[in-house]
Amino acid sequence: MLFLMNDVVLNLDEVSPSPRATAWRYRRLSLDFITDLGAELFCEHPLMQTHAPDRAARLAAMIMAKDPQINAALFVAPAFNCKPEQVSVQLTTISAEMMGQLYQRQRAGKLTNLEADRHVWRRLAA
Repeated sequence: MLFLMNDVVLNLDEVSPSPRATAWRYRRLSLDFITDLGAELFCEHPLMQTHAPDRAARLAAMIMAKDPQINAALFVAPAFNCKPEQVSVQLTTISAEMMGQLYQRQRAGKLTNLEADRHVWRRLAA
Protein backbone atom coordinates (compact mmCIF):
# COMPACT_ATOMS: atom_id res chain seq x y z
CA MET A 1 0.00 0.00 0.00
CA LEU A 2 1.21 3.46 -0.88
CA PHE A 3 0.51 6.57 1.16
CA LEU A 4 1.49 10.15 0.34
CA MET A 5 2.76 12.00 3.41
CA ASN A 6 3.25 15.65 2.43
CA ASP A 7 5.62 15.18 -0.53
CA VAL A 8 6.91 11.64 0.08
CA VAL A 9 5.22 8.45 -1.10
CA LEU A 10 5.60 5.82 1.62
CA ASN A 11 5.34 2.11 0.91
CA LEU A 12 3.44 0.84 3.94
CA ASP A 13 3.91 -2.81 2.93
CA GLU A 14 7.58 -2.48 3.88
CA VAL A 15 7.14 -0.99 7.34
CA SER A 16 3.82 -1.85 8.92
CA PRO A 17 1.88 -4.93 9.95
CA SER A 18 -1.19 -5.94 7.97
CA PRO A 19 -4.05 -3.40 7.80
CA ARG A 20 -6.27 -5.78 9.79
CA ALA A 21 -3.72 -6.05 12.61
CA THR A 22 -3.17 -2.29 12.57
CA ALA A 23 -6.91 -1.59 12.65
CA TRP A 24 -7.31 -3.88 15.66
CA ARG A 25 -4.37 -2.28 17.45
CA TYR A 26 -5.74 1.27 17.04
CA ARG A 27 -9.46 0.50 17.28
CA ARG A 28 -9.99 2.70 20.36
CA LEU A 29 -8.32 5.76 18.89
CA SER A 30 -10.34 8.28 16.90
CA LEU A 31 -9.17 9.79 13.63
CA ASP A 32 -9.14 13.20 15.35
CA PHE A 33 -6.83 11.83 18.05
CA ILE A 34 -4.50 10.38 15.39
CA THR A 35 -4.36 13.65 13.43
CA ASP A 36 -3.67 15.52 16.70
CA LEU A 37 -0.84 13.07 17.35
CA GLY A 38 0.46 13.74 13.84
CA ALA A 39 0.33 17.49 14.49
CA GLU A 40 2.39 16.99 17.65
CA LEU A 41 4.96 14.96 15.74
CA PHE A 42 5.21 17.47 12.91
CA CYS A 43 5.52 20.50 15.21
CA GLU A 44 8.65 18.88 16.63
CA HIS A 45 9.87 17.44 13.31
CA PRO A 46 8.43 19.48 10.38
CA LEU A 47 10.26 17.29 7.83
CA MET A 48 9.47 13.97 9.47
CA GLN A 49 8.39 12.42 6.15
CA THR A 50 11.96 12.73 4.85
CA HIS A 51 14.06 12.57 8.02
CA ALA A 52 12.10 9.83 9.84
CA PRO A 53 10.11 7.97 7.17
CA ASP A 54 9.54 5.02 9.52
CA ARG A 55 7.71 7.28 11.99
CA ALA A 56 5.77 8.89 9.13
CA ALA A 57 4.81 5.42 7.86
CA ARG A 58 3.52 4.39 11.30
CA LEU A 59 1.41 7.55 11.40
CA ALA A 60 0.14 6.80 7.89
CA ALA A 61 -0.74 3.24 8.93
CA MET A 62 -2.71 4.60 11.88
CA ILE A 63 -4.63 6.98 9.61
CA MET A 64 -5.43 4.20 7.14
CA ALA A 65 -6.49 1.91 9.98
CA LYS A 66 -9.18 4.42 10.92
CA ASP A 67 -10.25 5.20 7.35
CA PRO A 68 -8.89 2.92 4.60
CA GLN A 69 -10.10 5.37 1.93
CA ILE A 70 -7.57 8.00 3.04
CA ASN A 71 -4.23 7.54 1.33
CA ALA A 72 -2.67 10.98 1.65
CA ALA A 73 -2.00 13.39 4.50
CA LEU A 74 -0.53 16.86 4.61
CA PHE A 75 0.90 18.19 7.88
CA VAL A 76 2.32 21.72 7.63
CA ALA A 77 4.08 23.26 10.60
CA PRO A 78 4.69 27.00 10.25
CA ALA A 79 7.89 26.78 12.32
CA PHE A 80 10.07 24.33 14.19
CA ASN A 81 8.71 23.69 17.70
CA CYS A 82 5.48 25.55 17.02
CA LYS A 83 2.37 24.68 18.98
CA PRO A 84 0.55 21.56 17.72
CA GLU A 85 -2.62 23.57 17.08
CA GLN A 86 -0.64 25.69 14.59
CA VAL A 87 0.03 22.65 12.39
CA SER A 88 -2.46 22.50 9.54
CA VAL A 89 -3.71 19.04 8.64
CA GLN A 90 -5.35 17.88 5.45
CA LEU A 91 -6.41 14.30 4.65
CA THR A 92 -7.53 13.16 1.24
CA THR A 93 -7.92 10.27 -1.14
CA ILE A 94 -6.03 10.25 -4.41
CA SER A 95 -6.49 7.83 -7.26
CA ALA A 96 -4.34 4.72 -7.54
CA GLU A 97 -3.19 5.99 -10.93
CA MET A 98 -1.99 9.32 -9.51
CA MET A 99 -0.34 7.56 -6.55
CA GLY A 100 1.48 5.26 -8.95
CA GLN A 101 2.70 8.21 -11.01
CA LEU A 102 3.95 10.02 -7.92
CA TYR A 103 5.69 6.87 -6.68
CA GLN A 104 7.43 6.34 -10.04
CA ARG A 105 8.58 9.97 -10.10
CA GLN A 106 9.89 9.61 -6.55
CA ARG A 107 11.81 6.45 -7.45
CA ALA A 108 13.32 8.33 -10.39
CA GLY A 109 14.31 11.17 -8.03
CA LYS A 110 11.97 13.63 -9.72
CA LEU A 111 9.18 14.08 -7.17
CA THR A 112 9.33 17.55 -5.65
CA ASN A 113 7.29 19.36 -3.04
CA LEU A 114 6.00 21.67 -5.78
CA GLU A 115 4.86 18.76 -7.92
CA ALA A 116 3.08 17.00 -5.04
CA ASP A 117 1.43 20.29 -4.19
CA ARG A 118 0.34 20.93 -7.77
CA HIS A 119 -1.15 17.45 -8.29
CA VAL A 120 -2.59 16.70 -4.86
CA TRP A 121 -2.68 19.50 -2.31
CA ARG A 122 -3.32 22.45 -4.64
CA ARG A 123 -2.15 25.02 -2.09
CA LEU A 124 -0.26 27.19 -4.56
CA ALA A 125 -1.84 29.48 -7.11
CA ALA A 126 -1.83 28.22 -10.69
